[in-house]
Amino acid sequence: MQTLASGFGQLESPRWHDGRLWFADWTAGVIHAIDQDGRIEAVVEHRSLPLCFDFLPDGTPVLASGPEQALLLLSPDRTLTRYADLSALSPYGSNDIVVDGRGNTYVNNINFDFADGPPATGTAPGFVALITADGRARMVAEDLAFPNGMAVTADNATLVVAESYRHRLTAFEIADDGSLTNRRLWADVGDHSPDGICLDAEGAAWYADVGDRCCVRVTEGGQVTDRVQLDRGAFACALGGADGDTLFVVAARWPGVERLMEHAAWEGTVISTSAPAPGAGWPGPGA
Repeated sequence: MQTLASGFGQLESPRWHDGRLWFADWTAGVIHAIDQDGRIEAVVEHRSLPLCFDFLPDGTPVLASGPEQALLLLSPDRTLTRYADLSALSPYGSNDIVVDGRGNTYVNNINFDFADGPPATGTAPGFVALITADGRARMVAEDLAFPNGMAVTADNATLVVAESYRHRLTAFEIADDGSLTNRRLWADVGDHSPDGICLDAEGAAWYADVGDRCCVRVTEGGQVTDRVQLDRGAFACALGGADGDTLFVVAARWPGVERLMEHAAWEGTVISTSAPAPGAGWPGPGA
């Protein structure tokens, strides 16, 4: 494993785009990009927790803003403009975001206040919303237990969602209009709590796990094929690099929910290692 950059806060949302790895420092409210020579650029500052983003098919970055209760577009002049209003969906900020190859944007929401602890036992208030290319938002999946990372297969046919509180990856078929149907178990990951995910060209998924400080590669059905162990929590992962087969992991030292608001020693780090197969689908090397 190679350390590409360090000294950040809580890191999330890695995306390989246009020859660079982009990632968000949630605690600093900054989206960075790092090239293969290690040069780091602070692309935009926006105070939002969470601060997740992806790219539209034309390459425009789109980020989910909690304070704005909206999706925002990042213009070439680094200004942010409103793309879609999310305020009618939930009073809580959105979590992860993925844009498929047709320009549909999927945003999920845990739909409770994380700082107050988990919702009542047996409840799953999380959901996934679809934002179409014209900026209209609607809910397309409910009953999700802390939806986290999301990815779309290369054929635009399946959305995979990490359900952290159910310890599983859940899949939905994507209809022609972007709706989600035919929910199914994609992989049971045992005691792990999957966070950020990505897919590869062999049909496997990588998921990051904060508590177990690792990234794990599983096939549909749950067979584990590879594991990368870290010394701190793995929050999300992405495949990219020149050949698409470099696994990038954003990691930090997790203090636990009870110390979250006072924690400062995150030691956020960007790590890379080789992967057995290149990335595929969205988000991915072709984004």
